Amino acid sequence: MYLVCGEALFDVFTDGERGDDVPMLARPGGSPFNVAIGLTRLGHRAGLYTGLSTDVLGRRLYRQLEREDVCLDYIVDKPNRTTVVLVALDDAGVAKYSFYGDHCADRELTLAELPALDGKIAGLHFGSYTLVAEPTASTFLALAQRERGQRLISLDPNVRPTVEPDMQVWRERLAQWRSMADVIKVSDEDLELLYPGVGIDEVASQWLQAPTQVLVVTRGAEGAVGYSAQGRVEIPGVKVTVADTVGAGDSFQATLLSQLPDRAALEAAASSSERLQQILTRSAQAAAITCSRAGANPPYARELP
Repeated sequence: MYLVCGEALFDVFTDGERGDDVPMLARPGGSPFNVAIGLTRLGHRAGLYTGLSTDVLGRRLYRQLEREDVCLDYIVDKPNRTTVVLVALDDAGVAKYSFYGDHCADRELTLAELPALDGKIAGLHFGSYTLVAEPTASTFLALAQRERGQRLISLDPNVRPTVEPDMQVWRERLAQWRSMADVIKVSDEDLELLYPGVGIDEVASQWLQAPTQVLVVTRGAEGAVGYSAQGRVEIPGVKVTVADTVGAGDSFQATLLSQLPDRAALEAAASSSERLQQILTRSAQAAAITCSRAGANPPYARELP
């Protein structure tokens, strides 16, 4: 079982204009929230460790996690508000995000709320803006430092400059995380924000250091590139009619983790370029399915080839 650590929120989509009104549609989201649900839809047990508001939106998030059979043992109830994200889609369906989340529930986890973990937790996944939003950021870092070497640790930076615009903050924090992560998935957009003008292969040569065994760079419609001690593998994108790209990276991440349930599976992927290519291909198929429908709606196992 993976314990996914990070935010849960509502994505708010605008639907044109009607006179002075701006109609809006709110959908549950947040990268870790989506990853946890994506894992359970693929038939794998997953829990979510987050601060969840007791307001009406937070309770809606809780009920969806319950319906999706995500383990709720690590939810921390908070009186703070639920984070809301305004999502704007361009003509290609690519999303841009504006966050409204200062002092909201998912950013307020403290060291006193660190959970005890038992043997059912094989891996921990961390990602997105709660890596840099305090005090949750320090709480997650302490959890990873405590559990490193005992459980597989996965990282997806999912850089959000609208939450923390200073890329040096992200670079310094990610340097700490990279020293603990067994597997890293990062988008080419994230790398361009972190290291403008630097090629992904050059970054990969720096990031693929122990303990990291597998590094994956997603490239949107262009597919993905995987790196391990065996070398570099590349897979093409999957052609699909795009509704929007919201949650596509999260579906890729969930499918990636579903194929790396433990350290033995990770070592097998790291030691075989053919196996790593198979894993990336399936993950890209899941991301494409998510792109074909509105909002963060990850696929079920039965929908994948």
